[in-house]
Amino acid sequence: MLATFTRCAREMFVHEQPPEGELPAEVIWFDLRSPSPEEVRFVERALGIAMPSREEMQEIEASARVYEESEALFLTATLLVHADEPPPATTEITFVLKGDRLVTLRYEDPQPFRTLKSRLERAGSGLGTAQAAFFWLMDQIVARLADILEKTDLDVDELSAEIFGAAAKRRAKAGERIDLVRTVDRIGRNGDTAAKLRESILTLQRVLLAVATSQLVLGSNRKEVRARAKALVRDVQSLSDHTTFLSQKTSFLLEATLGLINIEQNNIIKIFSVVAVVFLPPTLIASIYGMNFEFMPELSWPLGYPFALLLMVLSAVLPYWFFKQRGWL
Repeated sequence: MLATFTRCAREMFVHEQPPEGELPAEVIWFDLRSPSPEEVRFVERALGIAMPSREEMQEIEASARVYEESEALFLTATLLVHADEPPPATTEITFVLKGDRLVTLRYEDPQPFRTLKSRLERAGSGLGTAQAAFFWLMDQIVARLADILEKTDLDVDELSAEIFGAAAKRRAKAGERIDLVRTVDRIGRNGDTAAKLRESILTLQRVLLAVATSQLVLGSNRKEVRARAKALVRDVQSLSDHTTFLSQKTSFLLEATLGLINIEQNNIIKIFSVVAVVFLPPTLIASIYGMNFEFMPELSWPLGYPFALLLMVLSAVLPYWFFKQRGWL
């Protein structure tokens, strides 16, 4: 799909097929979403550039993600998709800045792009240049990453309260138990989200630093472009620091939960061990009196059977009492 944005407009115009001839100079933004080969060729002819293939967008080396070619700056960032419906995933989006034209190439529909229509209706009239459109879109992307980070942070705080805090104490008093398998699943999901957030943030930092230093983008309004890029870099850096803290907290909670699982398993094994020790002496006594020797004094004794039962009960009660006294139960 090919959509275009005209200078200071309030919506993206979607083209059912590539336009014929040249586009008006007022068009400053081309949005290519899962484009057809014809749509890609149209943009390439209109701007005199070669768009990267999907395989090239997925390459991880910096030289394949940030480079200048044909007097255009190519920037590829990794963004989160499906963050609200686990498991989260990532997708690559390429931004191309050439002169006063911006191109976005994508094969998924992240939330900042899904809400473009409503946001452009409010702020589109202020987008008079490709650089303004680019920074406005970056603002939406950074704000979305911040929302995902806040949501993940809240869920991690809830997990921490469930494991260590008042919620865990209330459950213990009520005789309830924490579902540790579910807890590990939530921790893993949040850890995965934090890792993908960090990947997105690092690629955005690279993109914004390239914009702040590229002569192709700075142009005549050098100070304004550099100031906006640096402001976004500071925002992204703050998200990066918080993501690092969140990853460390998630790792700590995972280790704590695995420790609780080990403690619970040890308690179960301890119970089985105590039961085995408690029933071992009665089993020994019953085995002795179950032997078929001819000369056993208690066999002809009228009180032999009650005596053997009493011995078995005492031999079971005494170890149990000893364990309770030592605090092992």
